[in-house]
Amino acid sequence: MSDQDFDRQQNAAIEKLGDARRKIVDQLGQVIVGQDQVIEELLISLFSRGHCLLEGVPGLAKTLMISTLSRALNLSFSRIQFTPDLMPADITGTEVIEENRSTGTRDFRFLEGPLFSNVILADEINRTPPKTQAALLEAMQERQVTVGRVRHALSDPFFVLATQNPIEQEGTYPLPEAQVDRFMLKIKITYPQPDEERKVLDMALDGTSRPIKPVLSADDVAAMQEVVRLVYIDDQVKSYILDVVRATREPDAFGMKELDALIEYGASPRASIYLGLGARAIAFLGGRGYVTPQDVKDIAYDVLRHRIILTYEAEAEQRTTEDVIETILAAVPVP
Repeated sequence: MSDQDFDRQQNAAIEKLGDARRKIVDQLGQVIVGQDQVIEELLISLFSRGHCLLEGVPGLAKTLMISTLSRALNLSFSRIQFTPDLMPADITGTEVIEENRSTGTRDFRFLEGPLFSNVILADEINRTPPKTQAALLEAMQERQVTVGRVRHALSDPFFVLATQNPIEQEGTYPLPEAQVDRFMLKIKITYPQPDEERKVLDMALDGTSRPIKPVLSADDVAAMQEVVRLVYIDDQVKSYILDVVRATREPDAFGMKELDALIEYGASPRASIYLGLGARAIAFLGGRGYVTPQDVKDIAYDVLRHRIILTYEAEAEQRTTEDVIETILAAVPVP
């Protein structure tokens, strides 16, 4: 493909997404009030082929938002309620013995589990034991499940959104840091503003059904995921990404010696990869074919907040990962 043909393909995809993005927001606005930033972050992760961990107290419409988004994108949707007795086969699927009535022979047949959908809502993922958590995270990484000796490819696109409650710890199995690291973004969902909550109340009391019209297809989403990976990133921006991640590990090298006592472990190499992919998706959603340092800054909090492990001293001083990220972004030189 020539450069001109690629530019035309990229421009056409950007134009189509710009129109689709407006329609998606309009469709979601019929059901979801506010949360515009969260919706934007979900689209960034989706078009980057990543997965999201959503954290928020109950009742903030996390499930409704995700199911509505899947309908607007015309993607198949599965909701898995994670419980302490859930087993890996309950989500991946299992083999059953089926008798062929014409021949009398018995053969194994694979019954697909709820993971075989485009959009997976892993509700309260920290309520299930590590064995089942690992089965889900393996599917996220490999985009396939293995039952017996047979590998089964998952749907494409494949998008996992896991939720967890930050205020309730009884009967939970916290995700290990190595598994949390596999999520591209950690999104914090907060309470709505007073005017937004009034609108939520009015819509609930009204009780009118609001149908959601599909805006894109699964093929459209897959095609846009490919275009996002071709958005241009200059070498200086790549160096800036590496400096930001390195500053989480060696803050003293960037003149932030005070952070040495606050950071136990810095971000992993996945942070560099996801900062680049997320910045590309932001540029794509913004109608640009190139990445700027501001795109990296815009996605930095969601990429880094679950990858920086703070010390007890930081907790004692009531310092958060957001405080650390803010300090790093202010100190690392911008190209």
